[in-house]
Formats: sequence, C-alpha cells, structure tokens
Amino acid sequence: MILKYMGLVASAAFWLTALASISVNPWFDISRNAFSDLGGPRAAYPWIYNDGLILAAAFLGLFSVHVVSSSSNKLEAVGGAYLSISAIFLALIGIYHEGTRPHVFVSTWFFIQAFLGFLIYGLGRVLVERRRIRLSYVAIFFAALAGALIVPWPSAAALEAYEIALLTAGAAIYALGQS
Repeated sequence: MILKYMGLVASAAFWLTALASISVNPWFDISRNAFSDLGGPRAAYPWIYNDGLILAAAFLGLFSVHVVSSSSNKLEAVGGAYLSISAIFLALIGIYHEGTRPHVFVSTWFFIQAFLGFLIYGLGRVLVERRRIRLSYVAIFFAALAGALIVPWPSAAALEAYEIALLTAGAAIYALGQS
C-alpha cells in the first residue's frame, strides 16, 4: 500500500519547502536561525514555508492512518495515533507561524508527539517480533532525547534538522519493514 511511504513523502515535502523558502530568503543561516523563521514576519513569501508545512502534515496524517490500520496490537495503534496528533501539530506550526503566541508550543509538541509515536509503535513491534530492527524506533527516540538535551546545537534549525533526519529514519524503517 502506498500510504506506508507517506512518512517519507512528508519529509521530502518539508525539505523541498525549506529549500524553496531558503532560496527566496538569503539571510537565512542554518547555524543561526530556526526553520520557523522562514514562515515568520521577517521572511519574504512566508506562505511558501507555512503552506509547505501544512502539506507535509497532510502526508504525515496519511502515514499515521497506515500505521494505525496495519497495526497488530493496541500499542502499535496508540503509536500511530500519536503520529496522527503530531500531524495536527505540524499543520498548526504552519498556521501559528513564527511571531504568534502559540508557535513555540505547537512546534515543541510536534516533535514530542512524533517521537513518542515512534517510541510507542516500536515497543508494540517488539511485542510482536523480537528482531533488532524494531528496537530502532526506541533508539531513535533516545537519540532525539539525547540530541535535544545534551548536544550544544549552534541554532534551533540545526537541532530541527537533526530531529527531522531521525523522523525520516523512522519513516524509512517503517516503510522497509512493511510487507
């Protein structure tokens, strides 16, 4: 089923959106800014970034539907439900862009929900089959946690890029692991 690849499509949509937005905002520096600055009041054409996040959220939502519908136990389904909630928060980042009051809350909770979703899904997979690949989801969660709490990132965008790469890895592991 094509929906199993929608997590990767969501990641591609984000990166294409970020690159398009950076191309019209030459002031952006990944070592000084946050990606959300591309959708804020200082940005030229902030709609590129904000609408791109909403589009990526739609793909992430489709991905979460596949995770829930193909789950083999309740823990996997709960993990998929967390991913669906993260899709809502991703769309909210595009709606409540940089410079609005809810922005920090929705952007922080997008990452928290997404990583909790992969953690819970991975724990559910461990119950079904004991292959090491299923522990990869747990490792991704702890890599995200360690990266956020321990590594002295030069900017929010650098941390965000790291965490998006981890989410992409989770989506790739999922797509490859589905028959």
